[in-house]
Amino acid sequence: MRLLQVLPFFDQTVDRWVPAARVLRWLLFLWMFAGLFTLFSASHHPAATEAATPAYYFFKLQLLWVGLGLVLFNALVHLPLKVMMRSAPIGIFVLLGLLLAIEFIPGLGATRNESRRWLTLGGVLVQPSELIKPFLILQGAQFFTQWPALSWKQRSLWLGIFAIVILAVYLQPSLSVAALCGMMLWLLALAAGRTWGQLLTVAAAAIAAALVAIRPYQVERLMMFVDPWQDPQGSGYQLIQSLLAIASGGGWGTGYGLSGQKLFLPEGHTDFIFAIFAEEFGFVGCGLVLLFLMVLSSLCLWQANQCRDLTLRLTIVGTTVILVGQSLLNIGVVAGGIPTTGVPFPFLSYGGSAMLSNMFVAGLLVRCFREMGTAEVVPLRPATAARTTRERRRRLSSGQVP
Repeated sequence: MRLLQVLPFFDQTVDRWVPAARVLRWLLFLWMFAGLFTLFSASHHPAATEAATPAYYFFKLQLLWVGLGLVLFNALVHLPLKVMMRSAPIGIFVLLGLLLAIEFIPGLGATRNESRRWLTLGGVLVQPSELIKPFLILQGAQFFTQWPALSWKQRSLWLGIFAIVILAVYLQPSLSVAALCGMMLWLLALAAGRTWGQLLTVAAAAIAAALVAIRPYQVERLMMFVDPWQDPQGSGYQLIQSLLAIASGGGWGTGYGLSGQKLFLPEGHTDFIFAIFAEEFGFVGCGLVLLFLMVLSSLCLWQANQCRDLTLRLTIVGTTVILVGQSLLNIGVVAGGIPTTGVPFPFLSYGGSAMLSNMFVAGLLVRCFREMGTAEVVPLRPATAARTTRERRRRLSSGQVP
């Protein structure tokens, strides 16, 4: 039985956690199981046609990644945040080295859909740009917490490292992940109280750099986003099929497993899995997903607002941005609200590196909620503060040492 403690479902310490941490834990598990439920339907056809293997090939692999992710998750919720903070620079430098190696060493990276984002290790594809996200959260939270005590040389050093990481991700190319990481760090700076002058300067510089570095195929995607019917059999095909899937769902959907567009929609089990979900569960199902994301983000941001410890607060903000922000970004792409780009839906889309990264971020978020349950970081209520002040005055008036 002791061996089973590595899995969160057999963790006997959960009953002693603060209520918010227990609620968050089950919300994240609900998200994970809903993702497996959706992938089971969406991955059937591509497994049979692309993998030339039994129909549940991708689903079985995802189960393996989920199992590994759950072990990682349960380890992180019991690991002090300060220990994870010390590992953040190491994780960033190792994964940044892999990103640069993939970009500049010919033949090292695996190329898919004109993007070289993967490294083959022992026959397993590893995506460093996904795995680096939790380390960016940790280092970003630590960096902006320590900002007032740092010299301008130290500040410039880490700002430069963050910029190199984002640039390395962009060069794969992966514009969406680079934008997500940049947005997360910018919001951490905002939550840490950086001045609007600093924030707007960084935002303007990032926008200018993006406009200078934009590539012809990205301009083409932008044009197709405006009107995908300009090239319905070429650049606009994927978005058109996605919109047709969403429209086919109607109010209540076609029913689980009955999506017709998954036979035609490229990447229907990865980046565009939400379109399959929308077709099978309709407007009502999509509304429930958005409601779930709203509840989860509200709980996280409410907890962050209650936290006096700045490092914990920033870590909660960063994890929330990565999980919820990436979900909204994916929905925007699938629904044609923003230009088409490759960004997976957390816990729904197929992918080993993405699943491990999401589990890391989820474990980090739950750990923050657990540490908020300690006496040092729970703020005093007004009534408690008033009673403490009255007690001090009474002791002073009676000659006692406060």
